[in-house]
Amino acid sequence: MRLKKRLVKLLGALPCLRRSMELLNGNCLDILKNIPDKSVDLVVTDPPYEIIGGKSGGCFGREKRAYHGELYDGGNLDVGCPNEVLEELVRVMVKPNIYLWCNKNQLKQYINFFESRGCTTDLLTWHKTNPVPTCNNKYLSDTEYILYFRAGGVPMYGSYNTKKKYYITPTNKADKEKWGHPTIKPLGIIKNLVINSSKDGDTILDPFMGSGTTGVAVKEVGGGQTFYRHRARQRILRDSQEKNRGLNEYLAI
Repeated sequence: MRLKKRLVKLLGALPCLRRSMELLNGNCLDILKNIPDKSVDLVVTDPPYEIIGGKSGGCFGREKRAYHGELYDGGNLDVGCPNEVLEELVRVMVKPNIYLWCNKNQLKQYINFFESRGCTTDLLTWHKTNPVPTCNNKYLSDTEYILYFRAGGVPMYGSYNTKKKYYITPTNKADKEKWGHPTIKPLGIIKNLVINSSKDGDTILDPFMGSGTTGVAVKEVGGGQTFYRHRARQRILRDSQEKNRGLNEYLAI
């Protein structure tokens, strides 16, 4: 019994098990409007991209890419992220401190929006070594962007190893198949963003949670409180259980 109490105390000190987590499923804008002013320290999110053309599915055919139906057939997932959502994000943050994944069509919108509010801008990039080979009359779609905006006085943390501005990796096909989401971002990149821009006790919001990569990243990094939406609970909890299985089994003795 004494040994078990010691282990419980040890587990309570582990950041990955101290984290508070809330997942909400619903309309992003509706939920944001119910979040109190200045209650979020960091936003890390991957909003819908603004897609111009390309509705045919390219050389692979639309019928072979099931998510095209969700994007174009009344899903409204190809029109990007409206400024109304950005306004709500600014309202709920203590100070603007936000990472936004985007494509080239959204760079101007996001930069104009946040720089007009006094934020500084950093541009990070993810270069994919195995992009979809559709390049008729255009460059390959091998680069995605992460815009980081922060207000004056917002600190950065991290180290030399976490503060790189470009990443070169293949697309994570295994995660796409495992979690059934076509645009999963690399977990390692998200972990670095969390490390660089949050500290223990911070509240982190992802209003476009997708498959839960931000949640998994925050759980693995440790420290802080997480606040999420969307159907990502299964992946986040499974990741946490897998990483702590040995200790949990020992506790059960």
